[in-house]
This record gives sequence, C-alpha cells and structure tokens, in this order.
Amino acid sequence: MSEDLAGRLVVALDLDGVTDKAGLMDRVARALALPGWFGRNWDALADSLADPSVWPKEAAGRGLLLVVRGWRAYAQGRPEEWRIAEDVFAQAADRTPALTVALDLGGSS
Repeated sequence: MSEDLAGRLVVALDLDGVTDKAGLMDRVARALALPGWFGRNWDALADSLADPSVWPKEAAGRGLLLVVRGWRAYAQGRPEEWRIAEDVFAQAADRTPALTVALDLGGSS
C-alpha cells in the first residue's frame, strides 16, 4: 500500500545549524508560519502539526508534506531531544492523514 502524496503542499523544515530545542521550535514556527501564540514546547508542536487549521493556507484541502532537512547534527548533538522530536513527528503524522513528515537523508543544506 502506498500513500498518494501528489498535490500536497511541500514545506521544507531546515534544521541546519540548530543546536537545541528552542532552535528547533523557532524553525518549525517559521517554516509553518505558526501563529504567535505557538507555545514552543513538545505538546504545542504535536498539536500544531496535527491541526490543519494552523498550517499554511495553501495546504487547505491538499494536505502537507513536511520535509525535514539538515537534521543529523542536531540528532547527534542532542540525541534525547531528537528522539522526542521524531516521536512527535511520527505521532502527529499517525493522527493526521493529511500530514506526512519525511526525513531528507541527504547532506545538510
């Protein structure tokens, strides 16, 4: 079984240079143009990823493909945080059929 990703809004989440959770949250907020009230914590991230009403307007009715790039240095430098981030991404995608999160396995940007 395969998921049809055609037509989804593709948003790059570039984590190149991110060294901590605060940096990750800032990048997510910027990439997805999240509202100013975004809480910048794991629960707020999970809620925002799973809530199409706060995604970019272009994703409405199309779905969202979030491509995480440049993540390896952060994952190596903060492995516990990265495990939580991966879990949040996976759970949000599992809860929200219109969301797909993909890790870009290429080099950093």
